[in-house]
Amino acid sequence: MVTRTNNTPTPDMPTSVSILVAFYNNFDFLARVLASLEVQSCRDFEVIVCDDGSRPEVVARLHAYMHTTPLRMTHLWHADTGFRKNEILNHGIVNAHADYLIFIDGDCVLHPQFVADHYARREKNTLLAGRRVNLTPWVTQRLTPTRIRHGFLHRHYPWIFLAILWMKDNNALKGLRLTSVLGRRFANRKPRGVVGSNFSVHKADLLAINGFDMRYQGPGIGEDSDIEYRLRLAGCVIRPLTHAAIQYHLYHRLLARASDNDRIFATVQANRNYWTGFGIQELIHVTTQTDIINPVVAGGA
Repeated sequence: MVTRTNNTPTPDMPTSVSILVAFYNNFDFLARVLASLEVQSCRDFEVIVCDDGSRPEVVARLHAYMHTTPLRMTHLWHADTGFRKNEILNHGIVNAHADYLIFIDGDCVLHPQFVADHYARREKNTLLAGRRVNLTPWVTQRLTPTRIRHGFLHRHYPWIFLAILWMKDNNALKGLRLTSVLGRRFANRKPRGVVGSNFSVHKADLLAINGFDMRYQGPGIGEDSDIEYRLRLAGCVIRPLTHAAIQYHLYHRLLARASDNDRIFATVQANRNYWTGFGIQELIHVTTQTDIINPVVAGGA
């Protein structure tokens, strides 16, 4: 069963962009991500938190936040029975009101131009593949939602950049946003793969391949490589979006990859079929409960 909670009196209002946030248990990180969404230059979007079974106390904190934020938010939740990120993302696609979707993770803080960069470059039958810069533990520990709302990351990026260079696997250059058209064209001349925490695509393109393959029940491959591969088979173009749509990845220990993902992906590649038989259309006989939070409290309407 999936529950749906909204903080707007008219949850079916049209919007230009639906932002799907993959989330699980770490509300302290999510609060920072949501703070960065509150200060986006482009404001015509809804936020759908796709929650893969967070604990009740975490859900309570999120719902309390939804009472106070100006963001138009929906919280989708299903029980924790293991890693089911792709399944809850499919529910997010079904519940999205916009024709254009942006996918992020609940541990990636966004540059104020993030949504605008994705939306301005949207094309039909095209996936925009952004990147992220990995923050150091020191910077991550000192970030607060208030500092993020005041532009701490992009205002202080010169010294943050130098700190990141000391990390073993640094992506410091990916945190530099270029405004020059020629500069961006040069930076994006080479093809790049999809990162699951930073990509955008038309909803119709994902529906055409039946969304995410729900057989992947571990991090990695299923939410990015598989989607990229099947979209290419369906005739979708993958365009890099480097030095724009900047993400700052909060530091944490990496999750171990599930070995079965490789076997599933090998089968997908052998079959060369863009349509998955384990996707959106298989989400049947699911009871959805809806709880509308007081809109006067939420967002100060």
